[in-house]
Amino acid sequence: MWKKTSNEIASESNPISTPAPVHRQPIGEQAVIGSSLIVKGDVLGEEDLMIQGQIEGKVVLKKNSITVGKNGRVKADLFGKIIVVEGVVQGNLFGEEKVIVRKSGDVRGNLTAPRINLEEGAKFKGSIDMEGDAAPDRQRPLPGAAVTSGSRRTETGKAVPGGKKEPSTSNP
Repeated sequence: MWKKTSNEIASESNPISTPAPVHRQPIGEQAVIGSSLIVKGDVLGEEDLMIQGQIEGKVVLKKNSITVGKNGRVKADLFGKIIVVEGVVQGNLFGEEKVIVRKSGDVRGNLTAPRINLEEGAKFKGSIDMEGDAAPDRQRPLPGAAVTSGSRRTETGKAVPGGKKEPSTSNP
């Protein structure tokens, strides 16, 4: 006949209590604007967002990730921690950490972030700013203003090192 060991007897008399489950947002969970949804207006929030539908307005999630999926169509400025574009965006992207345009992505607007990744095959028309803050209201020198260091653009549009003015080839 089978007898219980002393360890089995001890575990029955002192069952280990399990802690109550902690309710947390699972890693990788995000809000989704589905492919049949159309949003006209501003989208604000405190969680990651996947856009598979259409948005017209502004999307502000500065501490969270924004992903425009392959079916996503956005006519808006996007403000996020990390912005990933796989669909179509018409608007400026302001990433606190980085902006990624995947090979299926199509962006018509300016990119501002400390790190920017354009995958081979991605469509992009705009400018890239990888300096300082991702804030759109940052003070910038006016075109043609004197620059004390670095380079500046001349009337002909050529960058000249050291801020020296290129001689003009046009007649006065």
